[in-house]
Amino acid sequence: MKINKVLDKLGIEELNLMQKETSDAILHSSNDVLVLSPTGSGKTLAYLLPLTERIDAGQDSLQAVVIVPGRELALQSQQVLASMGSGLRSMALYGGRPTMDEHRQLMKIRPHIVFATPGRLNDHIDKGNIAVEDVCWIVIDEFDKCLEMGFHDEMSKAMNRLYNAKRRVLLSATETEEIPSFVNMGRVSRVDFLIEDEQVPERVEINIVKSAVKDKLDTLQRLLRSFGDQSTIVFLNFRESVERTEEYLKTMGFSTSAFHGGLEQAQREAALYQFSNGSTNVLIATDLASRGLDIPQVENIVHYHLPLGEDAYIHRVGRTARWDAMGTTYFILGPDEYPPEYVEGEVSEFVIPEKLPSPAPPKMVTLYIGKGKKDKISKVDIVGFLCKKGGLEKNEIGRIDVKERYSYVAISRKRLREVLEKVKGEKVKGVKTLIEVVK
Repeated sequence: MKINKVLDKLGIEELNLMQKETSDAILHSSNDVLVLSPTGSGKTLAYLLPLTERIDAGQDSLQAVVIVPGRELALQSQQVLASMGSGLRSMALYGGRPTMDEHRQLMKIRPHIVFATPGRLNDHIDKGNIAVEDVCWIVIDEFDKCLEMGFHDEMSKAMNRLYNAKRRVLLSATETEEIPSFVNMGRVSRVDFLIEDEQVPERVEINIVKSAVKDKLDTLQRLLRSFGDQSTIVFLNFRESVERTEEYLKTMGFSTSAFHGGLEQAQREAALYQFSNGSTNVLIATDLASRGLDIPQVENIVHYHLPLGEDAYIHRVGRTARWDAMGTTYFILGPDEYPPEYVEGEVSEFVIPEKLPSPAPPKMVTLYIGKGKKDKISKVDIVGFLCKKGGLEKNEIGRIDVKERYSYVAISRKRLREVLEKVKGEKVKGVKTLIEVVK
């Protein structure tokens, strides 16, 4: 599928320079490609766009393997591809769920591309669930993170088994001193957009907020109230702190999601889903959320706990000001805390106003629709139903996800009551179904 058609579908007028150079390197050379570019610059789209031209949708075989460090990036990358409407079939493969369930889906979907964590990829190859003969593209996204997380041996094993791969694409947000020999890179086209000495984009405003006491919860809730309904990620260093903070903010009337490594996979996915579609406006998280998540339009990054190092700081702040957007980051400092020495750029003190509104509700709310792909329901069907029966305008409908047996759709919170009344008892594509709010 031609790139310009995909861009039209996504509503993107023009690629940034890194994306253009990456696309050119993949499409107009036979070299392997190394892409070095900051967090938030659009690397996922940069490699997927040219792959949609190079992969043959007319074949049923697996042709590209994308190795990623974690399940969240696997899922989000697959969602990016799905939103492109390229006609390519894909699947995310990751631990935390039975391999047999994925195998059944692999047999049914017959993907052209898989987005996989290293261990789960090897597991499927070991069991013969994946035919590797036609895999000619290998992409390693967040290459630096894969090595940092100790996946060297698993990646080496996987690369050796993808023996027919002709092209390799590596992507990283940090400079790589040496590419391990197992990657087997040939002649390399290097796309380097890492700006020396630039920690965070100039588009990010850096502020400190002073807390008179060591327990910063009251300062945090007042700061969040000053943001209104803006999208905000609050970073803490410990799982227990995330849970304590979320519980406190919920009692204060905030709409929040929590994200840390101690949650079940389904809980983490639900938290990210509701935050990314605008159904909650505050995500409270450990540094697990600082890398590999592509959540658009995050306006504020709040450091409740100081980052554990410069890299952690850079990746936290990389969640805002994505592409060409503006963003703001705040350090909440207790009585004996100071901004870290590694923070570069102008730092201003933000004074929270005395008069503050109540916690603002999020802009969107998620509806559950009890029918999905098995019932021949598509995104177009859902948009048509909500516009015709629910009285919504298209700009009042957000993200739509159609699962096998159910669907989720984000709609304007202001219209919720009216929509629920109008669609009560109505049929979606001739089928009566349950429609309710996701709590």
